[in-house]
Amino acid sequence: MSARKLHLNLFVYPGGHHEAAWRHHGTDPGHLLDIGFYQDLARRAEQAAFDAVFFADGPSLADNVRYASRFRLEPFTWLSAVAAATRRIGLIATASTTYTEPYNLARLFASLDHLSGGRAGWNIVTTGAPQAAGNFGLDAHPVHAERYERAREFVDVVTRLWDSWEDEALVADQKSGLFADTDRIHEINHVGRHLKVRGPLNLPRSPQGRPVYVQAGSSQDGRAFAVAHAEAVFTAHQTLRSGQDFYADLKARAATLGRNPDRILILPGISPFIGSTEAEARALHEEFDELTQPEYSLQLLHRLLGLRLTAEELDGPVPRRLIETGGERGNGSRFQLVLDIIDREQPTVRQLLHRLAGARGHRVVTGTPEQVADQIQEWFEHGAADGFNVMPPWLPGGFDVFVDQVVPILRARGLFRTAYDGTTLREHYGLPRPASAPASSKEYA
Repeated sequence: MSARKLHLNLFVYPGGHHEAAWRHHGTDPGHLLDIGFYQDLARRAEQAAFDAVFFADGPSLADNVRYASRFRLEPFTWLSAVAAATRRIGLIATASTTYTEPYNLARLFASLDHLSGGRAGWNIVTTGAPQAAGNFGLDAHPVHAERYERAREFVDVVTRLWDSWEDEALVADQKSGLFADTDRIHEINHVGRHLKVRGPLNLPRSPQGRPVYVQAGSSQDGRAFAVAHAEAVFTAHQTLRSGQDFYADLKARAATLGRNPDRILILPGISPFIGSTEAEARALHEEFDELTQPEYSLQLLHRLLGLRLTAEELDGPVPRRLIETGGERGNGSRFQLVLDIIDREQPTVRQLLHRLAGARGHRVVTGTPEQVADQIQEWFEHGAADGFNVMPPWLPGGFDVFVDQVVPILRARGLFRTAYDGTTLREHYGLPRPASAPASSKEYA
């Protein structure tokens, strides 16, 4: 029996993570804007004692919405409704440091943490979609390095806002009539290159002290940001070796900065197609791939690699020499991941598109419940993961079969909890509640 336990999140995408999930007979597109559907999913994950539900977001319309269910529900509205329908499961939302303001974001997450009893987590992103700029009055999308520079300042400001009330500032003494000790509430008076914020926050410090900091970039800038700030890292890897290299790199960098490596959790994505036999699982996977739209898939390839190909080239080799390797695209971790697939597997264009259709570059596993559990255990026990973002190919069926058939195997092997030990997301992740550090302290000097 393992003393160390897996962490599992349910990563929710409308309909599921396979791009053609909405077309499959196991999916009802009419449920995709029904909050009851998502509340049921979250309750199911909570019954299975998952650490959290994770809801991704982006501040622009996805350009593949013609062929895939890629609209964007606003995550705080979504998670507030999920919080009301659950009691223990963590609630992680994506919010951009490029296209939000720190004071509003600090209020939103603090409110969610208060109203959920300490279950909020912030997936910190800098936003890679250039079309977002026009939605916020910008003529151009900030370049990669500038977005990360703003992000570092942004996280510092939000942290100081969350700490602008000391833990003892809320008194609520009915007898004396003292509600708040204003000597323990501090302006932050931040003036930086990108941001100017006075503070303090207009909410007391939240149950977790601060929501859990999550990060999802694996580029060099992303890694540097993660080891400085993140407490959980969402990442995509196709091979055990790649996962091990990333895991070892981040843990070593964290130790170099004086951080406890055990307090930065590495959580790759995994999208499982599960069958009673391996052949049945492969047939299910192929069933989904046959529903993909080549026109969209070729557009995706252009976005990722700069390749402009036609349907007539689907069954030919990927023209490696034509891939654009410079500029913003070449800085992205997902670009390198796809390039590695091409170099390692030498796929046809169609085969590559099917690989990407499953979970946008995250690892797709096809097999029996035992085979899926074996691969989870291998990554967990061989230095590639502290847990996983479970990315069902379709919903709810793809998640139901994972909970019903894979989770019991993981529990029988002593790898996953049978019940929650705590009530907050920090407790689920084994992370301490940080002490408050008001703006007057040396931590922010």
